[in-house]
Amino acid sequence: MLALVARHVVIASVTDSRSIRARRGLWPASGIASAAGLLLAVLVGCAEEPLPQRRLTVDDCLRHVDVDQIKEAIQRCDEVVKSFPREPQPLNERFLLHSLAGDNAAACRDIAKATELARKVPQNKLDRQLRNDLNLRAASCRD
Repeated sequence: MLALVARHVVIASVTDSRSIRARRGLWPASGIASAAGLLLAVLVGCAEEPLPQRRLTVDDCLRHVDVDQIKEAIQRCDEVVKSFPREPQPLNERFLLHSLAGDNAAACRDIAKATELARKVPQNKLDRQLRNDLNLRAASCRD
């Protein structure tokens, strides 16, 4: 709103100055430069700020996965794993992404680490479905 008002003031002052000077037959170059500089300052002040980034959450690994861009999904998941180093869930989800990419060795490393982290969590504090997933996936890596 302030930028809109400032822009209106600049335009009005340039228009008013122009009509007065036009009648006198005067329009010095310094006046044009001043008006242009003021207009540029107002326009620069109106530049858009980038939107704030959404914070990563522990369950972001499988959000917006495109199988055709599995490497990019793994890279995004790497950031989640890095942000939550003591949580088994992102590693469990990255297991799935590595499996889809055909990298079973990386998938099994992730599930081993996730299982190790899950052992440190009391039985009643870890989601039962997550614990089941970890056990099944760890078993698949042993086979």
